[in-house]
Amino acid sequence: MKYVVAALVVSLVAVFALAPGLVEKRLNPIVATSHVKVSERALTLHRSIAVADLHADSLLWGRDLRARASRGQVDVPRLRDANVAIQMFTIVTKSPRHLNIERNEADGPDDITLLALVQRWPPMTWRRLAERALYQARRLESMADSSNGALRVVRTGSDLEAILARRTHRAVAGLIGIEGAHALDGDLANLERFDEAGIRMMSPSHFFDTDIGGSAHGVAKGGLTDKGRELVRRMEAKKMLVDLAHASPRTFDDVIAMATRPVVVSHTGVKGTCDNRRNLDDAQLRAVARNGGVVGIGVWDTAVCGRDAFAIAKAMRYAVSVAGVEHVALGSDFDGAVEAPFDVTGLPEITAALLDAGLTDAEVRLVMGGNVERLLRASLP
Repeated sequence: MKYVVAALVVSLVAVFALAPGLVEKRLNPIVATSHVKVSERALTLHRSIAVADLHADSLLWGRDLRARASRGQVDVPRLRDANVAIQMFTIVTKSPRHLNIERNEADGPDDITLLALVQRWPPMTWRRLAERALYQARRLESMADSSNGALRVVRTGSDLEAILARRTHRAVAGLIGIEGAHALDGDLANLERFDEAGIRMMSPSHFFDTDIGGSAHGVAKGGLTDKGRELVRRMEAKKMLVDLAHASPRTFDDVIAMATRPVVVSHTGVKGTCDNRRNLDDAQLRAVARNGGVVGIGVWDTAVCGRDAFAIAKAMRYAVSVAGVEHVALGSDFDGAVEAPFDVTGLPEITAALLDAGLTDAEVRLVMGGNVERLLRASLP
């Protein structure tokens, strides 16, 4: 019997030790159909930009982001190699089984619960979504505190200014966002806890409808609820960015109609180059521009209908032609259970592809970082 128990213990240790890494390798692969040649001009330009990315789900996988990893798509050493100055780390608290972009139920099996168990998250996170959000935020803070200045969490405009002023040290300014207001566990009072934890962005919904608003991938795909309108008012009062990624068309329109501050769409594509339910149409691009907000273009196939920097640059150029160059940015969705053409160190390929697509150096500077920097300077408390 003792040998059976010992074998069981060894098996459990192996599951807890190896499963997260194996799952991440499978869900976040590097798959490229071609690569852009990065000229010396493009590389010099890229190195002169304080590159900004509005979306990466790297906190989900339990890796120590201070260390260079052989899996996944983002960590601090690779961010520094890619000259990324600003990275929004986004928190996922619930993900329905058999995820798709057409129709997902709010109830049913949740893959994040299993991930929390395997990664040995605290028991309070096993059933409470708000605790999952706060746990991931605390992990980023802890990694930043022990990174010897390589990663710093941004809570205020002053924090951002201090980090950008020290760019010779190549420190990464890390901000925290949340995918889906279901993370509130139905209680708007949890917004206060999120604000205190340094969370600076949240979307009304993710892959399913919530009590706040409809998702583009939900069942009803409705608009903002009364509770949702109250949440938007409270978020604006706290200078938290409202993220319209994954929002249903009705929720998108409802937020735009009431917003008094710029919004973001942290990671998306555009129907003009890749027509599917996930991506924005021209009217939505123009609405974000009129609002003064920024649209982050992703790097994965569903966003750009391609697996290389050419497709990413094509989507960015189209968005620029519709919304204007001041309203387009990078929103990679690295580590978001997506196939990417490269990890974060491949970002110079996008800079090169944008130049090849006809954007000027000044326009590339705005898209690859300047627009996000401007938005944050104006929006952070």
